[in-house]
Amino acid sequence: MILAAIPSPTTSVWHVLGLPIRAYALCIVLGIVAAVLIMEYRLRARGVAHWASLDMAVWAVPFGIIGARIYHLITSPQEYFGSGGHPIDALYIWKGGLGIWGAVAGGAFGAWIAARQLGLPLSVFADSLAPGLPVAQAIGRFGNWFNNELYGKATTLPWGLRVHDMDTTNPGHALTIDGEPVTKAGLYHPTFLYEAVWDIGVAVLVWLLDRKYKFGRGRAFALYVMAYTVGRFWIEMLRIDDANHILGIRLNVFTAIIVFLLALAYFVIVRGPRAYVVPDDAPVTAPEGEEAAVADGSRRAPKSYQVVSEARFEAYRTTGILPPDTPEDRALEIAAGGHPADPDPAGPAGNTEAVLATGAAATNGPDGATGGDAEVDKRPADEN
Repeated sequence: MILAAIPSPTTSVWHVLGLPIRAYALCIVLGIVAAVLIMEYRLRARGVAHWASLDMAVWAVPFGIIGARIYHLITSPQEYFGSGGHPIDALYIWKGGLGIWGAVAGGAFGAWIAARQLGLPLSVFADSLAPGLPVAQAIGRFGNWFNNELYGKATTLPWGLRVHDMDTTNPGHALTIDGEPVTKAGLYHPTFLYEAVWDIGVAVLVWLLDRKYKFGRGRAFALYVMAYTVGRFWIEMLRIDDANHILGIRLNVFTAIIVFLLALAYFVIVRGPRAYVVPDDAPVTAPEGEEAAVADGSRRAPKSYQVVSEARFEAYRTTGILPPDTPEDRALEIAAGGHPADPDPAGPAGNTEAVLATGAAATNGPDGATGGDAEVDKRPADEN
């Protein structure tokens, strides 16, 4: 006798003014919003201008979705291109079928484009996103719950999942007989819930360890990848949805192992302190008169950034003036992935060609400015 069970929704799509509103899409959107907000908080604590996260999302989200779908099509082609498959269904992403590894690869490419445009090291974006991405994944997994998909093996556990037979002639709704939704026999492991809970744990782990150790050079993101793949390994072993197998083992199990090892190697080999950034044209002396008024009133994002040590960053955030580099500062900035320019004997930085954090050069305007200072966040640097 079944004494307890987790129910599943009987509807995953609603129509408003004739337009379909799909639960899967809503969960994806809510996850993206959560990830962007978390990344925004962490970017500001590193010195990046307000809402640069949106500039990144504009590029990373579309490429991430495309990459996720391509990965799914490559690893599960038979549903669309095999016997009885419908190739046009490859475009119907709202029905499910987004692979996380394709999303990470595609999103990374989009983020790289955004980083180049903003003059930021990609690692600043990656480490800022590290705890936000698993939160997005946790929220997105509830889309699978609405779709009654990606559940695990049969179970007698009290938290077993009741799964509906979905109506193929009425997509987004459970099959009904005499007005009652039809359910599959027995209960199943709620793997969507296992992964959602695991992902939240990963987010907390990355946030706490990064706050304590101040990882740099993309190591916080590598930590996320390692923690996530450990969970994906055992959860994947429970799933029974259609998947390609190698030696009787699901393909994504091998993928999780390989990605974990790559992330572990990166985490161990790559070292460096956390990167902090300031506008490339940050003032090195106190502005006076009209220049001070212009500087105080500027809220435009800078055209590029420079990586600075934590000590210089804190001084700039407190005073609005960037202190000169010391040999110790330069060593830390190089270790963090920056490319500090050699001291200019001709005068203060900003009057000649500037060296960006990416190593490229930016041409100053006639007044020596490169777009104005970013609005400075006043929170302590370790509150991220």
